[in-house]
Amino acid sequence: MKLKITLALLISAFLSVQAQEISDTSFGKGLLNFVAKDSSFSVKFAPRFQVRSTSSWDYNGNSYESPEHNFIVRRARLKFDGFAYSSKLKYKIELGLSNRDISGANQFNRNTPRYILDAVLMWNFAKNFELWAGQTKLPGNVERVVSSANLQLIDRSLLNSRFNIDRDLGIQLRHQSNLGGNFIIREKLAISQGEGRNVTEGNEGGLQYTARLELLPFGNFKSKGDYSQSDLKREEKPKLMLGATYDLNQDAVKERSVLGDYMFKSDGSLYETDITTIFADAMFKYNGFSFMGEYAKRTADNPIAIDTDGSPTGDIVLTGNALNLQAGFLFKCDYEIVGRFTKVEYETVTSALPTKQYTFGLNKFIVGHKLKVQSDINYTTVNGNKDNITFRLGFDIHF
Repeated sequence: MKLKITLALLISAFLSVQAQEISDTSFGKGLLNFVAKDSSFSVKFAPRFQVRSTSSWDYNGNSYESPEHNFIVRRARLKFDGFAYSSKLKYKIELGLSNRDISGANQFNRNTPRYILDAVLMWNFAKNFELWAGQTKLPGNVERVVSSANLQLIDRSLLNSRFNIDRDLGIQLRHQSNLGGNFIIREKLAISQGEGRNVTEGNEGGLQYTARLELLPFGNFKSKGDYSQSDLKREEKPKLMLGATYDLNQDAVKERSVLGDYMFKSDGSLYETDITTIFADAMFKYNGFSFMGEYAKRTADNPIAIDTDGSPTGDIVLTGNALNLQAGFLFKCDYEIVGRFTKVEYETVTSALPTKQYTFGLNKFIVGHKLKVQSDINYTTVNGNKDNITFRLGFDIHF
């Protein structure tokens, strides 16, 4: 209720100002762009939401069953960013309002909705160095770090949903340098709590350590295009980013590192084990063509959770590996065709069967990623057998 009242006051104040003067901003550049008269701070406010319909056909062994239809507001978010005190001290706050955004209440966040997605300060304390502090995405696989507002297909791949390392609370150190010519190298290091976002009740397991290295042999992409899917800027020269991430979550207490369910023992304590996740990925763009490739592998020291009496609790860390390949071509009429292949293989201990998914998508960009209509169809097999066909249609609007 307090959040709703605060948001109502912010919107009322904004509308009051807008009623008195015409803004010089434009669609897609933020609903509000404000810089203090003495340049001591700035605020950019940009709401966005995604709506979609889904039709799904399950295979029953003989034929596909009658479809199930679903209509949802997949994401509805409020984003604030800018600088404070100095242009070298930036911040980002992003709040989620949809059911999927705020779900996950448990005893470790006082059984409250998880509104906060990002709340992070970014301090450029020395040349080419930035220190981040707060809650935000860890430097994991490129597909996860790409904003959900800038995706090439309706949603991310099975690789991402099974093995990504998501958001967490902690600090990050980032640096980049030029190796000569256009060759750029970037290093990203993070130490975080290891239990995901919006945890309020202390650190139950150990800490999480993440290191990522990125190589850009042909220089920077236009408009940070290495972290935005589709070649909307139509790169005039080939651009490539090669990345690798190593992540260790010591004494992890969740089934998917920072995600999934907590692994409880019968006495109410938590089962702990070290979980390691590695990623290797690439992003390439040239003249409307884009390609993204990813590989992920997750292992755990002792993936089967053991109770106080030495018997299995039933909880198992999701371990295995996955490959995701995705390519698209943007025509000059701003229509784009996209293809994706994803393969996920699980370790035997998980009892999960290997899965493959083939996706074909069609996009229409009206104002880039800020206003677009997307559709895709997915064909999924499990252990080599037909499993599901899903068709999705949706739109994004991002002020």
